[in-house]
Order: sequence, then C-alpha cells, then structure tokens
Amino acid sequence: MRAKLGMSPIAWWNDDLAELSDDVSLEECLAQSRSAGFTGMEMGRRFPSDPEIMLPILKEADVTLCGGWFSGTLVDEGMADNKDRIQPMIDLFKAVNAPCIVYGEVGRSIQGDRSKPLATKPKLSDDEMKAYARRLTQFGEWCAEQGMPLSYHHHMAAVVETEPELDAFMRYSGEGIPLLLDAGHLAFAGGDVLRAIDNHHKRINHVHVKDVRMEVIEKLDRQKQSFLDAVALGAFTVPGDGSLDFGAIVERLANYGYEGWFVVEAEQDPRKNPPLKMAQVGYKELMRVMTAAGYTVETQGFPNA
Repeated sequence: MRAKLGMSPIAWWNDDLAELSDDVSLEECLAQSRSAGFTGMEMGRRFPSDPEIMLPILKEADVTLCGGWFSGTLVDEGMADNKDRIQPMIDLFKAVNAPCIVYGEVGRSIQGDRSKPLATKPKLSDDEMKAYARRLTQFGEWCAEQGMPLSYHHHMAAVVETEPELDAFMRYSGEGIPLLLDAGHLAFAGGDVLRAIDNHHKRINHVHVKDVRMEVIEKLDRQKQSFLDAVALGAFTVPGDGSLDFGAIVERLANYGYEGWFVVEAEQDPRKNPPLKMAQVGYKELMRVMTAAGYTVETQGFPNA
C-alpha cells in the first residue's frame, strides 16, 4: 500500500488567530515542510490563486498541493451560491492536480468566534441533518462532475462535531460526499477514532493526522471557553507529541486498504512550538507507524513531467 505525507500551513500562519502566526513567506513554509520530509502542502492564505504563479513555486519547492479548505454554507444557503464560490477553487485545483477540496461547514458554526463557548455549538434536528446531508451529497456529486472531488471535514464547534453527529451525517448522505477523517477533531469531541474508521472507512478519501493534548482539553470550561481558546492553549499538536495512538489509527486504516494522503494539521503557537521542529517530530512518528503498518511512503514531491 502506498501513502503520501502532507502538511497544512496552519502551523506557520493561523487564519483565525493572527497571534498564532509566524512572519514566514510561502516559499519558506514550503521549504521547511519539505526539508522535514513532507511532499505535499494544503492551501493557505499566502498561496496565489493563479495556477501560472503557483505551479513554479510548488515546483521550486518540490511539493504538490494536497488539498485545501472551502468554507461551505449549505446548512443555511442554497446550492447556487456555494457553486459560484467554489468554482474558481475547482478550476485552480484541477490546474495544479490537487486530489480534493476539503469542505468545511461554516454555516451556524462558532469555530471562528472566540466569544462563543464550546457548549453553544450549533445542533441540527434529525430532519435538519437529513436535509443537510442530502444537499451535501448533491453538492459533492456536482463537484466531482466538474472534475474535483470533495472531502467532508467534521469539525469542532460546527454542525457535525460529535461522533453521533458524524454517524447521522454519514447515514443520511451518500457516496457522492466522501469523508475526511480528522483524528484530532473527533477525539476532542469525545469520539472513538478507531470506531469511526470501522464505521465509515468506505467513504474516507483524505485523512488529517492531527494529535491532541488531552490534558489541555480535559481542563477546558466548555461553558466559558471557545474553540479558539482551546487552540491558543495548545489543544492540538503533531503525531508523536500528543495523546493519540497513531500506531493503532494508521494500522486500522491500513487494514481497510486506505491509500492516499495523511496530512498533519496542527495549529499551535509557532513561538512555543517552532513549525520546522514540530514538522520533524510529526514526520518521524508517522514514518515509524506507517512503516509498521505496511505502507510505502512516497518520496516524490512535485511530479516529474
């Protein structure tokens, strides 16, 4: 089985918390990640939106674009608005041969609002979840028809956060909307990562290997503290520096034949946790557990053409 290792630039620049960002250029971010061993990088705010500009930067860094976040609003807004907003991203991602677009639901979400405690996260009724899942399925099918598959990101402080919410979403949605499994978000929400893999492995097409510091999460006052407060306190980290058993997680994915990207997405304070050092820690741990699980990790970055 083959796998690819990527990173998210959120370790260098945080789009929601400016104070958790380094004054690091895109080129330096890519160079640091590549030097640690990673061959892919998900899109962040300092990436150009023109493929004619992006491709030479990726080629110089020997890195491929391995995904990127789209802020979806289908829980409240119509299909047409979301299609219009995602179309330029589809065109860009096709031009640079990215594997998928990560769909993150921001409608009703409190993930970017530091004034909203975790306990006030939005919740959908069963009928609302059913209708929402059906819209996502249709939207995912449409994106795939345009040549770019989606990957649905369950997320803290959003409408699909907990394991029961994920189960309901998956039950009511169809194969047209694949799943991004994020170990850290599911663990933060109190879910069982291995059970989620058992239940939904057929739909997983992208994986975020985000680790958590449970000692931070367990001390949170969810009636008063927000998701961004948790991030600032250090709730997330890279594999090998947190509480999750990535040996077991990767082995479970391997048992079901998952092949594709494993992306380290670990937003932290870069002054306390230098991104290059953390990238090296994460890469070392992932190579250890992936080798043990029988994966061959691809070492080629920018495709030879």
